[in-house]
Amino acid sequence: MAQTAVSTEANQQVLSQHLLLSVAEQIKLPLLQIARQAELAALSANPANLDRIQTTADMALHLLDSYVLGVRLATDTDQLFETEPVSISSVLYDVGSKLQPLARAYDVKLDMHLDGKYGPVMAHREGLLSALVSLGYALIEALPAIERPQLRLQLAAHRCRYGVVAGLYCEAEELSTEALRSGRELYGRARQPLTNLSAGSGAGVFVADALLRAMQTELTVSRHHKLRGLGAVLQPNPQMQLV
Repeated sequence: MAQTAVSTEANQQVLSQHLLLSVAEQIKLPLLQIARQAELAALSANPANLDRIQTTADMALHLLDSYVLGVRLATDTDQLFETEPVSISSVLYDVGSKLQPLARAYDVKLDMHLDGKYGPVMAHREGLLSALVSLGYALIEALPAIERPQLRLQLAAHRCRYGVVAGLYCEAEELSTEALRSGRELYGRARQPLTNLSAGSGAGVFVADALLRAMQTELTVSRHHKLRGLGAVLQPNPQMQLV
């Protein structure tokens, strides 16, 4: 009986994940249409008024794609999504490119900082990229509500005793281990789980967290050059360490 109960619960969890996956896929189409219509309208109408529409639609599409990817990574029983050697600098550069339109809309300055040179780390590249972009979306939206002389978000990587940390950093003192722990506890039960940081749902943070957990790591709070941030600890490619 116990085994049957466990099996039933597992099947319900998978069914729930599949249902959410189906819903996410279903609502992608109208959002995609909004994004493409905004592109066409920008050619003939006032681009300044339409860029924000396109940026918002693209952000929503990315979050849905990231959610779908997270579910697929978490339920991958065939090991189709294996880790591979990944260049951190390349990933951070691509993250910055994807975040630039939203950063521009919110008057947030993006920059990148790498402490020295890094060899490849082991990760699922698409998953890591999606996680950091989702995280960036959430932080960019949150920054204007935090009074600072200049809104700046730094994409950075640095070594720690556990591996290499890749993440996004800013001057927000509200970014703390306690705030993240509280947000995880409130997520799904409160509209504003990250009460000290974001007036919204903070969905990008939790999408990033889910993606990283699916890749056998997790979202963590860290410091980098007096800045506070959120990122993940990644393991260097063991083959490169032997060279």
